[in-house]
Amino acid sequence: MRVAFLVAPEGVEQVELTEPWKAVKDAGGEPALISTEPGQVQGFNHLDRADTFPIDRTVSASTAGDYDALVLPGGVANPDALRLDAGAVAFVKDFFEAGKPVAAICHAPWTLIEADVVRGRTLTSWPSLRTDLRNAGATWVDEQVNVCTAAPGTLITSRKPEDLNAFCSAFLKEFDS
Repeated sequence: MRVAFLVAPEGVEQVELTEPWKAVKDAGGEPALISTEPGQVQGFNHLDRADTFPIDRTVSASTAGDYDALVLPGGVANPDALRLDAGAVAFVKDFFEAGKPVAAICHAPWTLIEADVVRGRTLTSWPSLRTDLRNAGATWVDEQVNVCTAAPGTLITSRKPEDLNAFCSAFLKEFDS
């Protein structure tokens, strides 16, 4: 199972990248770090700079066809930057058009809203996105993890770092289907 992790060059919530990454590796999968620019991405622990991580490929050199699934880590700045990048938005939309599973945590659904893939779906997120998601046509629920199987493709969402165990367990189950 090849899994793309899409992040902006700066602003990803580190634990929302590293824990799902570890879960994919531990399950025998091949995670790949994708970003809008080559080089490294800067992780954050909330508002404090954390570690940097090397990019495997850029969005412009990647397609949904290269991967079996997509993970969108959160952080406030990360999805905010991604939703302003046309290539990143198209990359996300391509996973849905191909019917491939997508997992998003915390603020990551902002990128999903921009890709116009939440209409008619049920999902969860960081609570401050509730109104944005409803305005985009989604049904928002306050749950540790939500799995929406409305076509096309399965969408697994979660609220926050404290929900990572449930999130990883749910997306691994769906990615393995």
